[in-house]
Parts: sequence; C-alpha cells; structure tokens
Amino acid sequence: MPAQPDEDQFYDELFRALGAPSRSGDRIAGTRRHCRELLRAIVTRMLIIDEVHAMLAGTYRQQRIFLNTIRFLANDLRMPLVCAGTDEARQAILTDTQLAERFDALELPRWRDDEALRWLLASFAAILPLRRPSALDSAALRKRMLAVTDGVTNRVFRLIEVVAANAIKNGSERIDLSSLEAEDLVLPLVSMTRGMHRSLGRRAA
Repeated sequence: MPAQPDEDQFYDELFRALGAPSRSGDRIAGTRRHCRELLRAIVTRMLIIDEVHAMLAGTYRQQRIFLNTIRFLANDLRMPLVCAGTDEARQAILTDTQLAERFDALELPRWRDDEALRWLLASFAAILPLRRPSALDSAALRKRMLAVTDGVTNRVFRLIEVVAANAIKNGSERIDLSSLEAEDLVLPLVSMTRGMHRSLGRRAA
C-alpha cells in the first residue's frame, strides 16, 4: 500500500512487485489496462495488499477511488483479495459497503503463555543458525518474551532475530534468558520499549 490512496501510486507499487517498469507517466486508463494484462499473463492467483490502513491518510474522495480500484481488479481478474493491516484497516474497508460484504475479518490474537507459544518458540529454536541449542521454550524465557513484546507476533519475530544475531556476535551461539536481559540489548522496535519499561518496573517493585 502506498503512503496514501493514490491510484497512480498504487499501480506503480503493483508494477514494482511484478518486476515491470513503472507506467506512472501514462494516462491512468492505459496504466490500468497494462497492469491487468500483466496480472493475467503471469496467472496471478491472489492479490495481497499490506498496510491497507494507510488509505485513511487520504481524502474521502481518494479513499473512494482507491476502494473502487481494488474492487475493480478483484472483479475483473476474478481472484481473491487479501487486505492486511491494523484494526484501522477493517474500519477502512467498512467505508465501502460492497467490499465489506465480501471480506471475512480475521484477527491475529496476541500470544499468551500457553502450549501454542511454547510450540512456536521451540520451532524457532530448531531452525536458528546457532551452534548451541537454545531453550527458547523454557518457562522463564517465555515470560520474559511476553513482557517485552506484549505477545505481538511481529515483535516476537523481530526480537528473536536481534538476540540470535547478538549470540553470533558475542560468541555465545545460543539464546537464553540472559540474552533478553542483557543491558546492551537494543530492542528492534520503538513500541517494544514500553513493554521493557513495564517489565523492569514490576521487577523493581
């Protein structure tokens, strides 16, 4: 999804995803036609638009044009359409009655300290490029992971990436509880600092 719901920018992103040269200098009708031809030529089976909540940054008119654009593509090419984003994405889709009737709303819940999280972390531990085994699924590490990430999937993945890279750099070649408690740990996302501060506050108390 481009930074705002501009039809030209949207098609430009599609061409980039297709590895095709930009057609931004063409008339919109020609750009639309060429994009449809390309999508048909490679037998596109699904169109996934990430960060779709960005459409709310545009004017009402821009939002209507953008929603009409994606509905037209889905209808014309007869393919499934997946729109991903924050909860605001759902609100954005609801502004178009026809699209709202077609979409199933699916929410990724936050992880909890249960068997599902243990399985997820054990799976990660099995594929990490580290020379020593990591007890990612241990009870203490699970609790620490949730305290820092609030159970948000993207934060969990990014945090594991960072601590795994640190384990390679410092020569420990494994992830354990100390990896998440290291003073020099730089959290990969600004939003995660809130979880870290809350965790430290509870421990101090």
